[in-house]
Order: sequence, then C-alpha cells, then structure tokens
Amino acid sequence: MINNGECIDDLQIKGLRLIQKNDGFKFGIDAVLLSDFAKNATPGKVMDLCTGTGVIPLLLWAKTASPDISGLEIQADMADMARRSVELNGVGERVHIFEGDLKNASEMFGRCVFDVVTCNPPYIETGAAITNDTDAVTAARHELLCSLEDVIRSAAEILKPLGRFYMIHRPGRLADILCCMRKYRLEPKTLRFVHPSPNKPPKMLLVEGRKNSGRELRIMAPLFVHDGNGGYSAEIEAIYGRDGQEKNGKEGK
Repeated sequence: MINNGECIDDLQIKGLRLIQKNDGFKFGIDAVLLSDFAKNATPGKVMDLCTGTGVIPLLLWAKTASPDISGLEIQADMADMARRSVELNGVGERVHIFEGDLKNASEMFGRCVFDVVTCNPPYIETGAAITNDTDAVTAARHELLCSLEDVIRSAAEILKPLGRFYMIHRPGRLADILCCMRKYRLEPKTLRFVHPSPNKPPKMLLVEGRKNSGRELRIMAPLFVHDGNGGYSAEIEAIYGRDGQEKNGKEGK
C-alpha cells in the first residue's frame, strides 16, 4: 500500500490514516481548520481543489454526511497517494480523487454541479519569496501551478447557484481575496481570523463565500491556536477531538 520513502500517519478521527512522503510536503493545521470550518454546510456534492494527498476529503468524510466528496490534484504523485489513502481507509464509496488542473475543472466536471467547494491553496504569490528546493513543497506553498484568481474563478464555475465556497489563506491577501470573490460572484459571507495566541496578530484566515448571494459579511470571533499558558486552546482541542495531548498538524504551510 505504501512506496519507498512514504509513511502512514494517523488522522486521529474515526481510525482514518493518510499516506504521505517522509521528506515531502505534509498537511498542517490549516487543513484541519478548513475541514472543521466547512463541516456545517448542508450535505451535498463536495469538491476539494488543491487536494494534495487528500486529507481534506478524508476529514470531510469523517465530519459530514456528504454522499459524494471529491478531490482534485494536479501533481501525479500526490494524487496517487490520495487515491491509495482512500483505498487504505475503505471509503471509496463516498470519496473520489481526480488528477487534473483546477483551471480546467469546469471542463472536467461541468458547470454548476457542486454544492460545496473547499480549497487550501498555495499562499505565496510567485516571486514574493524564495522558493523551497523540493518541488512538491514549492508547489504547495507558492502560486506556481495556479493563482488565487484561478482558484476562485474555478470554484465559481463549478458551484451551483447559492453553493458555498470555503477557503483558508493568509491575512495579507485579504483585500485580494474579497475583491476576487466578489468579481466572480462568490459573495463573502463569513470571515474568521486564526491567531497563534491571544496576544499575537492573525496568521491565517477562514472565509466562506456563497455564489450569487446577497451582500452581508459576518465576522466571527477570533480563533486562537494556543492559550495564554502555552498550551493549545480549548477550541483547538475540541476541533482535534483530544484531551490536551499534542497531535499531528503544523501551524499552516
């Protein structure tokens, strides 16, 4: 089930396991937060763009009643690991992994077919920072294979009217995110900032948009990863479903 240089990590929920590379890109807390943020959407047909090794579709399988959850990944090796993770967990009746470019998502799946689209995209604009030497890590962090606008445009194309879009990103891109979402008629509906601790500025943001919806944006209370004593906050512990013990997941990409 696993190849040389790969490992199997415990997702700490419903016995799910995930195949990842020992020295490659691994999922972080951002994937966990996004899946939790999207879990309360009305169950329906779900697509996760930039799915990587498939962690978000697997978590959504555990957290929701959605009958059809898909993931789309452009990198062949990542898509292969995601498919094998689906097989490893025996969840192929609901979870499906596709290899392809999200820029062509509407051609692959059709327009207006999904009730929910999620995405944990590359955060860093091309040329904005020094790239990592590892190709998979570079592609996961930098907009080499798709841009923020590509993600939002593609999500808008494949979502049904009033369908919901959920994304995690960085606060420094907030203006770009909101402007681009409105451009493609994914009206921003909910925004939440994620702070490392109560006395530090946010490092991540969670945003929900709704296709062809009216204008009204709700700002949620901030989410703190750590409490004031250096441990994880009670909300993070609840999201991970644990009792104060450190589990897998790094703070973002």
